[in-house]
Amino acid sequence: MLSIEDYRLPNGLRVVLNEDHSAPLVAINLWYHVGSKNERRGRTGFAHLFEHMLFSGSEHVGNTEHFRYVQSVGGVLNGTTFFDRTNYFETLPSNYLALGLWLESDRMGFFLPALSQDKLDIQRDVVKEERRQLYDNVPYGTAFERLLHLAYEPDYSYHWPTIGSMEDLTAASLDDVRKFFSTWYRPDNCVLTLVGDFVPSQARELAAQYFGDIPPGKSFPPFDLIRRETRSERRETFPARVPLPRIYRLYHLPRMGDRDWIAGDLLSTVLTSDKASRLERALVYEKQIATDVAVYVLPTEATGMLLLQATAKEDVPIDDVEHAIDDEIERVVVGGITEDELTRARNRAEVDFAHQIENYDTRADLIGMLATFFEEPKRILDWLEPYRAATAGDLKRVAQTYLVPENRVTSIFVPEAA
Repeated sequence: MLSIEDYRLPNGLRVVLNEDHSAPLVAINLWYHVGSKNERRGRTGFAHLFEHMLFSGSEHVGNTEHFRYVQSVGGVLNGTTFFDRTNYFETLPSNYLALGLWLESDRMGFFLPALSQDKLDIQRDVVKEERRQLYDNVPYGTAFERLLHLAYEPDYSYHWPTIGSMEDLTAASLDDVRKFFSTWYRPDNCVLTLVGDFVPSQARELAAQYFGDIPPGKSFPPFDLIRRETRSERRETFPARVPLPRIYRLYHLPRMGDRDWIAGDLLSTVLTSDKASRLERALVYEKQIATDVAVYVLPTEATGMLLLQATAKEDVPIDDVEHAIDDEIERVVVGGITEDELTRARNRAEVDFAHQIENYDTRADLIGMLATFFEEPKRILDWLEPYRAATAGDLKRVAQTYLVPENRVTSIFVPEAA
C-alpha cells in the first residue's frame, strides 16, 4: 500500500508526499495546470515555449545551470508539455532533495527578473527548429495537427498542437510571454509531488522554506471547453512526400478517467497490442495489406481522443486498408469481444500500471496527474478498479457509441504524384 500525504501551503501550492525508502533516491515532480489548451487562437505554442524557457535561467540560477546542478550530483531531469499540463521533474540522490526544491522554486518565483529578449529569441528559434525536425520536414509529421484541425473548431483549445505555429511563435512579444507566465506558472496552479527516500517532516519543512513565500496569482481567464459535436464524418486526402499511403483517424471519447474512456482504453488494446489483437491479426498477418496498425487513447482532460493509424503495404490501395479496418470494428460493434480478449486487455493494463509505479519518477508523474486533473492524488490506490470492473458489454457499447463515422475524422496521406 502506497503512503500518500496531501496538503496545501497557504499560497495554494498542493504538495503530495509518497515516502518510499526502497532506494536512496527522491523524485521531484511539478505539474503546472497549463498547456496548449490554455492558449488563444493566434497565440499558440506558448506553453511549449515555456518548457524551454524555464531551463534558460532564473534570478539565482544561470542559463542551463539547472541541468549542471542536477547532473553534477548524478541526477536526471527534463520537462514536457501537452494539451492540459506542463511538468518539470528531476530524480536525485535523496540527500540532494533541498537542491532540487531550491532549483524548482527559483524558476517558479524568480523567473521573470532573468527574462530577456535575447533568451526569448534563442528559445523561440530552438522551438522553431524542433517544429521543422518533428513536424514540417518529416514524412507524416503534420498528421496529428491535421486531425486536430478536422476534429475541433478553430477557436476550440484542442484545435492546435502543443508545438504551436511558426507564425504565432514569430509574433510572440516579450510582454506576451511575461503575461502568460504570470497567469499560469504560480504556486496555486501547481502540484509538487515528492516520491522516495525522505523523512516527511523534513520534506514539509523544505517545501515551506523554498516555496512558501512565492505569492499566488490572480483569477484565471475563462475557457469554454465544451466541444461542439459533429453530425457527420470530416475527412480529407492529403498528397504529401511520403513513401506509402497511411490512414489516420480520431474518434471522440469522454474525458480521461471517465468510465467510457477506460473502456475505450481497454478496447484499444483489443484492437492493437500484439499479434492476437483484432486489427494486427487481420491487416498485418492474415490479409497482409498493412505494414503496421496502431490504436491508442490520449490522456486529455477536457475531452477524450482515440487515435488510429495504419500504413498500407506497397501497391495496396489505402481504400482496401480502410475497408478492412471498418470491417473489424463492425465485428466488435455487432458481436462484441470475447472474455479472453477482455482478460488480456485487463492484464495489459495491470502490467503497464505496475511498470509505472515501480519507478519513482513515473509514479510521481502519475500522482501529479491525478492531483491535477481529478483533485485526488490518492486515486492512484484504486486507479485499476474501473479497469477490473469493465465488462465485455462495456467495450461493445463503447464501440457502438463512439467508433462510428459521425464521431470521427479521417486524414489519408498519399504519395505525391511524380
